[in-house]
Amino acid sequence: MNGTLSDNGRTLSIILPAKNEAHGLRALIPQLREHLPEAEVIVVNDGSTDATAEVARDCGARVHSHPYSMGNGAAVKSGARIARGQILVFMDADGQHNPADIPRLLAKLDEGYDMAVGARSSGTQASTHRAVANSVYNKLASWMVNQKIDDLSSGFRAARAHKFREFLHMLPNGFSYPTTITMAFFRAGYPVAYVPINARQRIGTSHIRLVRDGVRFLIIIFRVGTLYSPLKVFLPFSLLFFLTGIGYYIYTYATEGRFTNMSALLFTTSVVVGLIGLVSEQITNLLYAQKTKG
Repeated sequence: MNGTLSDNGRTLSIILPAKNEAHGLRALIPQLREHLPEAEVIVVNDGSTDATAEVARDCGARVHSHPYSMGNGAAVKSGARIARGQILVFMDADGQHNPADIPRLLAKLDEGYDMAVGARSSGTQASTHRAVANSVYNKLASWMVNQKIDDLSSGFRAARAHKFREFLHMLPNGFSYPTTITMAFFRAGYPVAYVPINARQRIGTSHIRLVRDGVRFLIIIFRVGTLYSPLKVFLPFSLLFFLTGIGYYIYTYATEGRFTNMSALLFTTSVVVGLIGLVSEQITNLLYAQKTKG
């Protein structure tokens, strides 16, 4: 199952991380075979307790199983490591993503992009709360990378395999791998395109919990932000401490006629936080400079 894209001869692997997705795979894999009959289809069975692995094999997919549930991101990494294709396509196994949209993603790669992401319209988000949260995350990440990010958390994307694998060590094992890989591509200067899609109703029950995974997702954005552009994270805090110090100094000078220890502490903290951001920025530049040379 080492299929090629008929227009330019590149090999294509479609990776489906799956945990208890037997029903979704039973419908999805035949659709993939219909639209891309020559593509390698890989199902990474993440410790499922249902017939996920058996259904995938019966439908003709290549199956790689984890001995226990390791997380969606871990499944994505496993699939990326064993895939034979030069182009990797990642999809959810629950039927939300339409295989007919894959050629549109691949067309963006043909235009010179290194990754193409399916951007869900607001009307096809799983819930109103998640749509609002994703909108906030998109704006925050866009500010960090100075590029418009239409859908930070979309699991439907196509990427050049050798460039995707550069960042496998950075990807979390949980549900927020799309956040990390998107911002890593922007930081490395790899062009990313967004293709509007309409997500379908998922088959089965979602494994994402809004509050728990939302907080974790936000932490990952800041963690990747410190790796992407540390000054954008540290500088606002440095300025906050500095302005607070000035404000407190003006207040104490007006009321007590003196410069207090608290003002000194706030100014010192401002300088320390700013220097940490500056050093982090230099380290980040060195890391990516070495990766570029490599």
